[in-house]
Amino acid sequence: MAKKKTVRRRKRVAPRSAGLAAPETAEVDDMAVRELARQIESDGGAVLATYREPFGATPALLAALPIDLVEPTPYQRDPSEPHVKRLMNVLETLGRFLDPVICVRGRDGYLTPNGNHRLQAMRKLGAKSIVALVVPDPAIAFKILALNTEKAHNLKEKSLETIRMLRGLADEQRSRDERAFAFEFEQPAFLTLGAAYESRPRLGGGAYHPLLRRIEDFLDEPLPKALKERTRRAGLILEIDDAVGSIVDKLKKRGFTSPYLRPFVVARINPIRFSTSTEFDVDDVLARMKKNGQKFNVDRVKQEDVVRTGGGPVEEGE
Repeated sequence: MAKKKTVRRRKRVAPRSAGLAAPETAEVDDMAVRELARQIESDGGAVLATYREPFGATPALLAALPIDLVEPTPYQRDPSEPHVKRLMNVLETLGRFLDPVICVRGRDGYLTPNGNHRLQAMRKLGAKSIVALVVPDPAIAFKILALNTEKAHNLKEKSLETIRMLRGLADEQRSRDERAFAFEFEQPAFLTLGAAYESRPRLGGGAYHPLLRRIEDFLDEPLPKALKERTRRAGLILEIDDAVGSIVDKLKKRGFTSPYLRPFVVARINPIRFSTSTEFDVDDVLARMKKNGQKFNVDRVKQEDVVRTGGGPVEEGE
């Protein structure tokens, strides 16, 4: 029998038992903070406060930064113009900017891993500066995406963000393995899908995500090699998608009009959809899936089959 997945329950914590008391947050004696404050001042910014955040007691600075020195991290999603416009309208109506972005200091300025929409809105409004929580630890830029709730990600955005992060890390930390960044990447499937989306922006990745979540794992390979492997696997997904696209076109010519034709076909050619195993060889599964797609007989499909399958929700932007 297949081994059941263990679900760990969160340990109950007593109220008011964690972190710092309010007065303790103001107690900061840290050399890295003092050096960062000096750099901010020399960059033309202003340090408004230093403190320790109340949960983990790690130091941070509240600062006003010259807006021209702040850029989004290169691996995050592209900004949504409608969302930027909505933020501009809110800021103009309130006449206030009350939601600081998070920043780390980079080589030529400051990088924000979670405030791109707010940054672009302030720029378009003509702002000279922007208020930021500046964190002394640059590595937090790769972890902070887990806290990004500014605008909900769809699968495409999350996957592209993750593969861009892998590219950035592969240049900076070449000797470390992909698995060491499991927290930052969240799911190995995001990496493969991200590489596929880069080659095919209109890929219906939502149809392949459930399969990849079952068969993918983080790689015990240095990041540059892992990036090559993710690109290779993305190529296999695109080959399968070519076969799926051909099948969908044939079904449409037969009069099928369901918006869930692609998820239906992907489910039908999935070689492990009835398997209870928890261990799979990625190449073997994808090779069998491609073969199933190539020999798929559209004449055997009935309208009620598609209706009964139903399919999943269509991803936004696909």
